[in-house]
Amino acid sequence: MSLICLSGAGVTIKLAAAITLMWTHSVQKTSWAEDWHATPQGLTIAEMRIQGSGAGMEPPADAMRVGDHYVSHPVMAPLPRAVLRRSGATADWQVCQDGTCRPMSDLLPPGADPVELSVCP
Repeated sequence: MSLICLSGAGVTIKLAAAITLMWTHSVQKTSWAEDWHATPQGLTIAEMRIQGSGAGMEPPADAMRVGDHYVSHPVMAPLPRAVLRRSGATADWQVCQDGTCRPMSDLLPPGADPVELSVCP
């Protein structure tokens, strides 16, 4: 089974095969969540949930409104890695696995930037 690795500041943490990343948009103050999966071909996003739109962060064209979020199931090629930035302008990323969410700073040093998601070797 492939696992997702989270790396930054010289530290690498093995996560689950499926995680959710959540954050708050720095301008709109709306919540975003993406469900990431590790596959032998790379990382995929199974679903994304976006609370609102604006400030250049529009929901994808295929997104449907479900409750108070737009929900989309992106169709894209698997990615070898995803680079995440931690600006300090908002609360830290939340990393959720196995039903538990934690701030990224519980997993990596608070100053780690950039941070990379990849399929663990």
